[in-house]
Amino acid sequence: MPHSATLARSVTLFRAFLSEQTDPDAFYGTLADDSVRQLGDHVPLHGATVLDVGGGPGYFRDAFVQAGATYVGMEPDAGELAGLGTPGMVRGSGEALPVRTASVDVCYSSNVLEHVARPWLMADEMVRVTKPGGTVFLSFTPWLSPHGGHETGPWHYLGGYRARRRYVREHGREPKNRFGESLFAVSAGAAVLWARQCPDADVVAAYPRYHPWWAQWIVRVPGLREVVSWNLVVVLRRREDPVEHVGNHATHE
Repeated sequence: MPHSATLARSVTLFRAFLSEQTDPDAFYGTLADDSVRQLGDHVPLHGATVLDVGGGPGYFRDAFVQAGATYVGMEPDAGELAGLGTPGMVRGSGEALPVRTASVDVCYSSNVLEHVARPWLMADEMVRVTKPGGTVFLSFTPWLSPHGGHETGPWHYLGGYRARRRYVREHGREPKNRFGESLFAVSAGAAVLWARQCPDADVVAAYPRYHPWWAQWIVRVPGLREVVSWNLVVVLRRREDPVEHVGNHATHE
C-alpha cells in the first residue's frame, strides 16, 4: 500500500484533474510527478529501464528521468508523438509492442487501457516485455466511474453510443474519445480477474489511484469498485520462471 496516499495528495490530484482539458501540460506534469512517486513505492527507479505504453507526447519522461530511470515511450498516434517533440519516443501498438521479450525493468501504462479495443492483449504484452522480477504498473479509468465516458460523461451511464451522439448534437463535432473506436467499456472487475489469472506474473497490489490509503478497501468490493474507484491501479511482478503461453490465457472483455 503506497505510504504517500494521503488525503492532501488526493485533493491536489482532483484539483489538477479539473484542468485536464484546459491546461493539459499542468495536469499531466502534476500527474507525472505523482506517478513516479507512486511507482517508486513498488520498485526502485534509479537505473531502471521504463517502457511507458501509450505515453502520448512524452509528458512523463522528465519525471522518470529525474528519478534516474532510462525512459522509453511508446505511442501509436503520430499526432500525439509530434506534440512535444520528446526524445525517446517510438511509434507502436500496445497490442503488439515492438519490444523484445523480457527486456525492460518496468512496463508502465497510465490511462490507456480503456482506449484499446483488446485491452487484455495489451496487458499480456506488457507482461511479456518485462524482465523476470520486473514490475508491471497498469492504470486505467473503469467505464462505470464518473469519468468513464471522458468528455461524454456523465451521459455514458445511459450508453456509450448514446453519449457520443449527444456530444455531437451539443458540440457539432465528434468527441476526442469516440466510444467504440477510441474508447471502450473496461471494468475494474475484469482487470482484477485478468491479473489474478495471469500465468506469468503475481499480483502485488490493486487500489484506486487517486484515493487516500484508508479508502483502498473499495477495490475488494465488486460493484462499488466500478463506480467509486475512479481510476484503478494494478501492479504485478513478472515471475522468474514465466510460462511459455503468455498472451494466450483467457480474456475477459
